[in-house]
Amino acid sequence: MPKVLAAFAHPDDMELLCAGTLRLLVEAGWEMCCLTLSGGDRANLPWTREEIRRVRLREAQNGAAVLGGKAHWAGLDDIGIFYCREQLEIVVEAVRRFSPDLILTHSPDCYTLDHEETSRLARMAAFACKNYHFETRSPAMKHGPHLYYTDASEGKDKYGHPVRADFWIDVTPVFALRQKALACHESQCGGKPTPENIRMFQEMNERRARRQGEYCGVDYAEGFRQNLAHNYPQDDILGAVLSGFVKRPGEAGNL
Repeated sequence: MPKVLAAFAHPDDMELLCAGTLRLLVEAGWEMCCLTLSGGDRANLPWTREEIRRVRLREAQNGAAVLGGKAHWAGLDDIGIFYCREQLEIVVEAVRRFSPDLILTHSPDCYTLDHEETSRLARMAAFACKNYHFETRSPAMKHGPHLYYTDASEGKDKYGHPVRADFWIDVTPVFALRQKALACHESQCGGKPTPENIRMFQEMNERRARRQGEYCGVDYAEGFRQNLAHNYPQDDILGAVLSGFVKRPGEAGNL
């Protein structure tokens, strides 16, 4: 069974950026795991950090289960993700233990350093996981996974410049399930998971996906760019597996 690893900084990032694509991969027969680097323990909530972490990691498990996968915490802290040897070893070990064929992670340009540093760690882990001399508990992989970056949060970099995808996945058929998975993160509704607050949280998510859909002529979409640097896989495995859902610039009037 092929495997996809979604490596993101916080427990709800996956649902906000690529949950639809992950569900489509699950429906295509893939095994899915969400690696959340931090436990989201410094969210602005009126609880202790330990209480916040416990709640948010439970929500991550629930959201992943809705999509047909599982979630794993890398053991790091919110506002505490840094590209360094110690944290790279943690991420490489997680990659080797799951042994994915494909990794989805944050855009290298995003609004918070937690996202950008997670992107850097995932990028290097996809490279180092097959290096026999970079030692972790698990053995080196024979082949490194394909690596793709999701949309930047709010579709822009730290300077406010647009970050445009190279291609999009039409997630309209599974968008309701993406919204259901997001609703598992009740703590992100201001600590008050009323039906109205959850609806507002989902509406924010819907606006993001609809904006990407406008670029490619569908109702809802998620955008991606593939890391095609030297010594990374060069074939487009994501586009091939989900070819029936792929939309590219210049096709049928797409921007």
